[in-house]
Amino acid sequence: MCGPTEGGRVTQVGEGHETAADEPGPVMTFGAPTVGEILAERYQLEEHVNNDSAGRQVWRGIDVILRRPVAVVLRHPGGDSATEMLQAAVDASRVIHPNLVGVYDAIDEGARAYVVREWVDGEALRELVAQEGPLDPARATSIAHSIADALAAVHATGMVHGNVHPGTTLIGDDGRVVLADARADSADSIESDVRSVGGILYFALTGHWPHTEIGRSRLPDAMRDANGALTTPRQIRAGVPAYLDDLTMDLLDKRVVAPEADALAAELARLDSADDDYEDAGPLRFAQGTLSEPVRSTRKIMIGVGALAVIAVIGLIFGITAISDSGNDRKPPTTQAGAQPKEEPADTDGTTEAPAAAPTKIPLNAGMVRIVDPPDGDRTDEGEAAFTVDDDKDTAWKTSGFREAKFYNKPGMGLLINLGTPRTVTDVRVETSAPGVAMDIRTGTTDPGNNSNGDDQIVKTYKKLGDGDTEKTDGTNSIFPVFEENQKYQYILVFITELPRDSDGKYRAEINKVEVYGN
Repeated sequence: MCGPTEGGRVTQVGEGHETAADEPGPVMTFGAPTVGEILAERYQLEEHVNNDSAGRQVWRGIDVILRRPVAVVLRHPGGDSATEMLQAAVDASRVIHPNLVGVYDAIDEGARAYVVREWVDGEALRELVAQEGPLDPARATSIAHSIADALAAVHATGMVHGNVHPGTTLIGDDGRVVLADARADSADSIESDVRSVGGILYFALTGHWPHTEIGRSRLPDAMRDANGALTTPRQIRAGVPAYLDDLTMDLLDKRVVAPEADALAAELARLDSADDDYEDAGPLRFAQGTLSEPVRSTRKIMIGVGALAVIAVIGLIFGITAISDSGNDRKPPTTQAGAQPKEEPADTDGTTEAPAAAPTKIPLNAGMVRIVDPPDGDRTDEGEAAFTVDDDKDTAWKTSGFREAKFYNKPGMGLLINLGTPRTVTDVRVETSAPGVAMDIRTGTTDPGNNSNGDDQIVKTYKKLGDGDTEKTDGTNSIFPVFEENQKYQYILVFITELPRDSDGKYRAEINKVEVYGN
């Protein structure tokens, strides 16, 4: 288990996906553990670390017989959830591997049950990425290699782990990576374990989890396009090798046959031990559940064929030139059609044109955004527009509650962004607190006024970008690459036309963050 470092850091322990049996039980009263209490005449409780996502108490303790630190995961009262926890611990104790947390004991006292496990000084991957941001590709590969190796050991016994997650991937202060908290249910399989390694890679490389979570400890959802498709790591950040990008997305794509864990571990070991860049290794493809020789994608095959064709043409030209040079009457080389060779475009100073700069995040502030609420909206949430651009994960623009998903007697609501001057824009990214928000992107040439009449004019005159369809989000992060390359934009409207249902039965949306990217 994860624990405090020498500096006293304490992180969450045993986080992972929640199963039906993981619903938090009643708050502990009678029989609740206390500091100094000795369980089973052996395990002394030293510190209550936290309550994990499944509602269990996690303690740091001491094995008074062997004098070693332990983690105690305790559930009170018992019941089906405690039985599942104990059975998973018994199964996990049968597998000994350096990348698996050791399980020492599993005890059922009737009124309460607890598992005693190895204590690991360090932190979970979810905390590491939250503090440091996305990891460099080499470190992400090393972590994924350790997890795949642990899964290979689990699968060799015929068991399934069932809880591969950034919260159960623990990184010790000594650099050791271990997988904790096995708790497979009937929905889990060896294949789902292996594909979860793709999720670990995606999270480590981007800071986002490719599987939408809803709950108190949910991870940031992955960026998705307007059709709900995952945005690849290379689209989110620079520096991710194409091979690693393809490997990650192949593992997450159920249309691609997943490998066995030991085959995946072997491939990741090759990458992990490489001293040089593996950009040219080619995208990984799987066949019959095992790794085949890397086969390049159709796109890269065509690029390779095109490159060979270019080399052949250049060779032909040089050959013709050499032959012509042997005579006295030299003529300029011509193409097959008899035209002069095409020259590269040049700037006014004679240099070749530089490639377009990579898109960057355009800074936004509270004075550049406002709520659009037609017709005759009450505008009570006007001041919350600033929350969408303040880079504070704890603030959001929260719409009023409506009786219908598609509002009531109004076309929708939106956030108007004024970039100040016309800019080249590549995409808009929107983060919501829950999936199921239908949005589109619109643009116009002016803001007719921050009032009801102005809002009505915006909705009537602004043009919807893209294919004209309004897409409902499958996750909580959406990306809208709907802008024309050779056009500039100043006024951009993120318009909401359908709301998800909230816990109180009303329909509303929370917009946590809006970002604009361009040049």
